[in-house]
Amino acid sequence: MGDAVTVRLVIVDDHPVVRDGLRGMFVEQADLKIVGEAGDGAEGLAVAVREQPDVVLTDLRMPGLGGAEFIGLLTARVPSARVLVLTTYDGDDDVLPAVAAGAIGFLLKDSPREEVFRAVRAAAVGETVLSPAVGARVLRRVREPAPRAAELSEREHTVLRLVARGATNKEAAAALFISETTVKTHLAHIYTKLGVSDRAAAVATAYARGLLP
Repeated sequence: MGDAVTVRLVIVDDHPVVRDGLRGMFVEQADLKIVGEAGDGAEGLAVAVREQPDVVLTDLRMPGLGGAEFIGLLTARVPSARVLVLTTYDGDDDVLPAVAAGAIGFLLKDSPREEVFRAVRAAAVGETVLSPAVGARVLRRVREPAPRAAELSEREHTVLRLVARGATNKEAAAALFISETTVKTHLAHIYTKLGVSDRAAAVATAYARGLLP
């Protein structure tokens, strides 16, 4: 196949053995080309910005920057890249924030290699790919009636929107001309009102309840 149909891929996983295994798998696929790899989210973000891949295949739980925060930053800074999660974790606290942050697909690491190949090709053209177990979790959460939450203030909405776009506390504080301590206070109020315990869950819950566009 020519370069015109080659899917350019970046792999992000903190386990070298996993990266080696994936590299060995993809080398046999003429239309799937690994153009970069990284061992954590910060490095993965830098590689993706440099290489501008079609698909980023990433784990969720990595040291430092990882999970939904990494995905949010990646989709903001490299909007042309599709994010496909490949992980061993399929709990609601892992799946929903990742999907809300912009992941187009979610597979488990015990998926057959042919399923992984199909998922990468589908993600490259913008198709959503969810393993059966993950798809069931997403559907169940969508169908659950959302509990009523205390109304967010206008400033809390603004902070939440910035966080959803991948802003750090420092960046949000600079954008709003307030202190980081004030941002943290707003976040604490947001967590309480939404019934969550961290920023990733807050963003996912806000999307699910229609509080974010």
